Amino acid sequence: MQAEIITIGDEILIGQIVDTNSAWMSKELNTIGISVNRITSISDTKEAINSSLEEAMSRVDLVLMTGGLGPTNDDITKKTLSDYFACELIQDDGLYAKIEERLARYKIGMNAFNREQALVPDGARIITNNYGTAPCMWFTKDIKHVISMPGVPFEMKNIMEFEILPKLSEEFDCPHVLHQTIMVQGLGESVLAEMLQDWEANLPSVVKLAYLPSPGVVRLRMSLIGEDEAELKTIVEQQIEGLRVILGERIFAFNDEKIEQVIANLLLDKKKTLATAESCTGGNMAHLLTAMAGSSAYFEGSIVAYSNEVKATVLGVNSNSLEEFGAVSQEVVEQMASGVLKAIGTDYGIATSGIAGPDGGTDEKPVGTVWIAVTSKDKVVSEKFVFSKERGRNIRMASLAGFNMLRKMIIES
Repeated sequence: MQAEIITIGDEILIGQIVDTNSAWMSKELNTIGISVNRITSISDTKEAINSSLEEAMSRVDLVLMTGGLGPTNDDITKKTLSDYFACELIQDDGLYAKIEERLARYKIGMNAFNREQALVPDGARIITNNYGTAPCMWFTKDIKHVISMPGVPFEMKNIMEFEILPKLSEEFDCPHVLHQTIMVQGLGESVLAEMLQDWEANLPSVVKLAYLPSPGVVRLRMSLIGEDEAELKTIVEQQIEGLRVILGERIFAFNDEKIEQVIANLLLDKKKTLATAESCTGGNMAHLLTAMAGSSAYFEGSIVAYSNEVKATVLGVNSNSLEEFGAVSQEVVEQMASGVLKAIGTDYGIATSGIAGPDGGTDEKPVGTVWIAVTSKDKVVSEKFVFSKERGRNIRMASLAGFNMLRKMIIES
């Protein structure tokens, strides 16, 4: 079964808010075997709603709409849909009482706008909104279904999760959909595609492959649709085995698991601790680690040694090394890693030193040059990288590369 999503609101079209609803809805619909083939954002006008709805219904049997159900005059979705489906707006006494009760909790009296919210189309199935006053409306015309929901994300998600998705699963015979994402670090999209050329050419016809690149990581997504879920899982497992042979340690996780979570799991499993010494990454690695709940169990701290003075006085980097080789060098970054290990007393350390940009590069060390070292109490490994010309990307890619080097060290220890 295929569906389309229509989001209503001028605030989306002028960039005032970002449409996160559609992405979430598409993902959830896909889990029950309903594929979304088009997402449309339109303005709060009767003409736009009618025309987009007419077009969507000519293509698919299920249309989901969000937005335009508020109590103010600019929200016209309910009236427009009622006219479109030749319904009369009548008061729902149960809904009226619920709205009145909700407002009373906030010591707000009912006014004309609130009373308007209790009017519902007499030909629609009304689904309760547990977190707001605007109800969800489910219209059916022949074999076509149109579901209109509030645009407020937490209201829409609650209705979808507990009402819409279960009802769709019950009423429609949908195939099984299986997605498997393989997280790959350290390879560009084109290089990865070249490495996988033969493997990709021999994929079963049921497998659809997508390359989803981002700074420092490429996600490979295999998508399968079929009647036999066990068979789909077997196909995925077989293809992953083939990928492991080709990519080996470049695969660091599955299903969008972040590399910092992989590091966390490894450290927790081995009961080890980590500290970072960051120059060009400016504390980003520490931020990524501490953004996860429970990080105090394995992450002890960070020294942001941005200046050479801090590198020397706090981390113990030899001043002669700084003068002879420069801050962005193998010699210095290895001493930074060893220094933070000694200063904080952890089992592992990561150090970064580079030229994030956009200025500061030379012919010998262009913008994007980064040295990274990881260390344990008995081993130091370092590597030079040349990333991009853009500062934010360089910080992100250096952080990911450092985590990946650490991942390999922990696995090998």
